[in-house]
This record gives sequence, C-alpha cells and structure tokens, in this order.
Amino acid sequence: MKKTYIKSLKIFGLLAFMLVGQSCEDVLKENLVSGIGNEYINTPKGFEDASRAAYAPLRNFYGTQQGLTLTEYGTDLYATGADGGYKGFHFYDAQLQPTIDYLAIVWDETYRGINTCNAVIERSAKVVGVTDALKKQRVAEMKFLRAHYYFILFQQFGGVDLRLTETLAPTKITKRASDADMYKTIIADLDDAIANLDVKSRAAVMTEWGRASKGAAEHLLARVYLAKGNSSAKATDDYAKAATLATNVINNYGFKLLPDFASVFDQGNQLNDEVVFAVQYTADPLTNNVGNELHLFFGMQYDTQSGMIRDVANGRPFKRLRPTRYCTDVVFGERVNDSRYKKTFKDTWTCNSPGTFTNVFDTSKKSVTFKAGDTTIYIPGREWTLAERAAKPYQVLVPSLYNEALFPTMQKFLDPLRPDRTYTNGSRDFMCFRLADTYLMLAEAQLLQGKTKEATDAINMVRRRAAFAGKAAAMEIKESQMTFDFLVEERGRELAGEQIRWMDLKRWGNLVERVKLYNPQASAIKAIHLVRPIPQTQIDRTEGGVTSFPQNSGY
Repeated sequence: MKKTYIKSLKIFGLLAFMLVGQSCEDVLKENLVSGIGNEYINTPKGFEDASRAAYAPLRNFYGTQQGLTLTEYGTDLYATGADGGYKGFHFYDAQLQPTIDYLAIVWDETYRGINTCNAVIERSAKVVGVTDALKKQRVAEMKFLRAHYYFILFQQFGGVDLRLTETLAPTKITKRASDADMYKTIIADLDDAIANLDVKSRAAVMTEWGRASKGAAEHLLARVYLAKGNSSAKATDDYAKAATLATNVINNYGFKLLPDFASVFDQGNQLNDEVVFAVQYTADPLTNNVGNELHLFFGMQYDTQSGMIRDVANGRPFKRLRPTRYCTDVVFGERVNDSRYKKTFKDTWTCNSPGTFTNVFDTSKKSVTFKAGDTTIYIPGREWTLAERAAKPYQVLVPSLYNEALFPTMQKFLDPLRPDRTYTNGSRDFMCFRLADTYLMLAEAQLLQGKTKEATDAINMVRRRAAFAGKAAAMEIKESQMTFDFLVEERGRELAGEQIRWMDLKRWGNLVERVKLYNPQASAIKAIHLVRPIPQTQIDRTEGGVTSFPQNSGY
C-alpha cells in the first residue's frame, strides 16, 4: 500500500504544477497546460489526485539539499565541509543574498503546495460523487498542509503573502502579513484540521501511510505555539496549549518510542511506531524524482583513504556538513551511558581495497597494510597519544586531526539500498515529526511554565530510551538538572541533522549567541540573520517592488 500511495503522489505532483502554474519567474503567474483540463479537479478522481498532489512539495523541502541548507547549515552543531556551494548559509557573510536560487526554489515550490491546497479546499463543495465524510477528511488534510507550508515560510522569511483562496489568474498584487496574522492563520488551519481529521487506528493509518493525521496536526500546532510563545505575538497560555497538544499526541494515537535509538533509523523499519508524520520516498526511479538526498551530505572523505574505495554501504560523501567540536565533544560528550554518539556517528571503516599504502593522515605511522575486511579507520571520539595510535594497525582519526574532509560521519541517513555507489536518489522516507521530538517539546513547554518536575519526567522518557543496555537508570536526570541549557543540548543529541536545529535556535532566540559561541566559522552572524532574504524574484514580480513587498532588514 505504501508504494502505491507514493507512486500516486509523485505522478500527480505534475497535476500540482498544472493547477498552480507558478513559474520561477512569477510565483503567481498561471501557465495553462492542456494535458489536464482545469475542471479535472472537480471530478471524483481529480479531487483525490489533487489532494495527493498537495503533499508533493514537501519533497522539495524535506530530504533535499536546499531544505538541509536552510535548516542545518550555520548552527551550533554543524559547520561547513570541504565541498559544495551555498556556504553563505554557513558563514552568514556577503554570499547570503536575495538572488540565491535555493531561496526562490523553496519559496516557489511551497507556494505551489499552498495553491493546490487552496484549490482542493475551495472546490470540494462542488465535487459530485465524493461522500461528505471524505470531502471533510481531505479538506482537513489540506488545512494541515497549508499550515505546514506557511509555517515553513514564516520561520524562514518572516511574514509572507497570505493567500487562502485559489489563484486562478496572474497577479502582481502581493503584500507581507504581520507576525500576528501569520500565527492567527496557521493556528486556525490547524485547529480546523484537528477538529475534522479522523482518529484512525494504527492499522488504518498504515494502509495510507503518509497522509496527515490528527496526531500530526497536534504535533505541528504544539511546535507553532512554542514559537509563538517566544514571539511578538505571544499570549500567556501559548506554552500551556503546546503542552496539552504534545500530551495528546503521546497519549491518544498509539505512537511509541522504539526500544533502541538506532532502530528508529533502520531503513527496513520506516513504518515504525515512533513516526508521527513522514514525507514519502521510494526506490522506484520513475516516481522518486531526486529522492531523499540526505545520505550524501554528512559523510567524510573516506573513499580516498588508504584501503578504501567508495562503496554503497559507506555512501557517496559530498562533505557538505561536519559537526562542530561543540557538537561532538560537549553535546555528545557523555558516552558511557548514552548510546547516541555511537549510534549517530559512524566510527569504523573496513578495508574494501587491500594493499600497502603510504598516504596516511595518522601521523603515528608511515604506512599501513590491509587485507579485505580489516579495520582501516577508527574514530575514537577523543584524543589518543601518539603511542596509543602507533600501536594500532589502522589509522586513528582523533579530534586534533579533524578537518573539513575528515570528521565523524553521521550515519542516520546512510542509504545502503541504493543500486550502485554513484546513485544519489535515496529511497528513505523523511521523518518530519517523531515521538521523541514530541516528548522534548512537552518538556520545553512544561519547563517554560515553571513545571520542572513534569519537564524532567518528559525528558527522561527520551533519555531512558537512549541508554545503553542496563544503563537506563543512570541516564535519568534529576529535577535540579532540568535547565533550559540542558534541554537545548538534549534536543541536539536526539535530533541532530533532522532539519530542525536552525528553527529551534531561532525559536529560542539564541541563534546568534550560540552560533557565535560554538561555531567560529560563522562569527559574522547577527540579528538580521534570524530571517532569510526574501527572494529577489518575489520582489521583482510584485507591483511596487520593494515598497509593496519589503526586503528583510539588512539584505
């Protein structure tokens, strides 16, 4: 059932283009496509196809290089690797300009999704041959998606043009909404979605994996309220509402933390009980577009080292991101009880190209000799003396030898199911929301209300699961340890790389402070970088230009 659903989603991603017709030149311009008539959406099949198509733009943001660039580059946890462009997002320097194509791509594709949602919502009343119950369900899904899309835009760019009706003709009349109006609209959509989405059994959810659910809508709304509570639009009950919503997700829908942290990312176990909402990918090249690309970006340059050549299991390393020393040494510093360093980062490589080699990075030895299957590289995660390293027949990569090409490799997203070593279109689903995140949001909401004991209980649920066997009790923290700084680092340990860190830091209001403190490469960051530049294409195609659609300050 899952693959059928994904295939249908991808095929009618084309329909989303036809319905909206937003080109890169004009986000609101409609291009007429004769292959499918404008009335097709008003038929039962067209209505269903359009509702599936509305999910497709999520694949533009989640599991892609542009989405990763906007969410993990230039944080306290990740700095730049040796290769790739778009480094202005790491450095916060003059390279970060409104003309960057990634900004326009995310902007245009997200609005494409919004307009498809608008079309399904508006036309639902006139569709004949679809039950009222199904229409209600699909409209609720569209409101979840529309809120999701607007929240992405809002987090990245600040207030944007709020369009809640289908765009049917070209227009250059656009304006930026206030923060208060953005929150009001997003919350209203999610309230409607929660009220009207069915509470399905876990078995029923599995038959149409990937559709919006009441639990997913509550998880997203909890995140929205946490952001709102630290904004100019804040209300006194924002954190209490976030806590209630997170508690609902935990208690009401059958989601469960998996017993082992590593199993959450097991590619053969993607339909697991911890997933609250996931973006679908597939191994079918006809329906997968560029696929989930995250397996490419976190890898070190293992494939040019002694005894190693590139292979499928170890991945194709694009070296886009490397963990900061703060990430590896502090956030993941405790490794006796906590399994997450070991299960997040790959530490051992084995020989797939035997021979004797003199090109060594480990200065404790002049040459190395390997046979197939021998350990070639080991990353202990701490300094070893020269003598300790010399005693080993393999190369030891210690922290003092880390550089932009050699560093601990995140293994959450490795994709060993790719057909060959050069293939880039990964088939992993992308977990947008998972239950560990829900528990951590609950802990945050409770802590911000002064309910430290309750926050401690929530965070300990995540920490116990993260323990090595027999170490669960040692992983529990006491109420006196439940500080906001501890929460910030716990989210780093649990969610590193999962396209959320930049937004977390922005929500907490400590992006500039923490990046300056822990990522020297990004020392140019300042308050203007709490939002991205508005794409120049959007300003150029607005009547009145920057006067009508102002650029964010400082760009």
